[in-house]
Amino acid sequence: MATLTHSERPAGPAAQPHHGAAFFDFDGTLIHGDSLLMFVAEVIGRRRAHLALADALRSACHRHLRGRGPGCDFRGSVKAVLLKRTLRGLPLADAHAAAERLAGRLRWYGPSLEALHQHRRAGRRVVVATGALDVYMPVLLRGLEVDDLLATGMEVADGRLTGALCTGNCVRADKATRVRAWIAAHGPFAETWGYGNHPSDRPMLALLDRKVVVKIR
Repeated sequence: MATLTHSERPAGPAAQPHHGAAFFDFDGTLIHGDSLLMFVAEVIGRRRAHLALADALRSACHRHLRGRGPGCDFRGSVKAVLLKRTLRGLPLADAHAAAERLAGRLRWYGPSLEALHQHRRAGRRVVVATGALDVYMPVLLRGLEVDDLLATGMEVADGRLTGALCTGNCVRADKATRVRAWIAAHGPFAETWGYGNHPSDRPMLALLDRKVVVKIR
């Protein structure tokens, strides 16, 4: 990990700063790999998950060429197509069971995990901000003493996933918007930290005082 530049942002004269806050990306920052594809693999099997991803890539490409991509950008469209084709109709209980299986298979990245624990010991607020889904993230974070989770919400109807999102896709600009709103609602903070990977977390990191770019080799 490499620490980038640090600039102080004093609070207003009437504001009493709280202890600091640290924001962590999840995929490629706290863990090795992409939890979404791993979760889909727990639901439908690894081979089918990779075939579904390839199909989503083709479909999203065709839709974007016609100006009909379902996401705000190409990667968002791939995600939207993949979720619709693999999770639509999945009982919420089955999603939670898949999350439990996935929790035992995660490969945590030691330096980022230790940084999270250090912030907790220092009395700072810890927030995970991730494009991963809210149907499985609480299970994966269990026991980490995370204060809040900003994740991509999945729509549920009659106890089943519809395959559609009920929030914005919590990545890039959307993630930065949600982190900014969280700070406004819970701050001010004497100092803020951000842990993420480039380039996807650059908008979030730009908001924070201390920026840590995580490179998992």
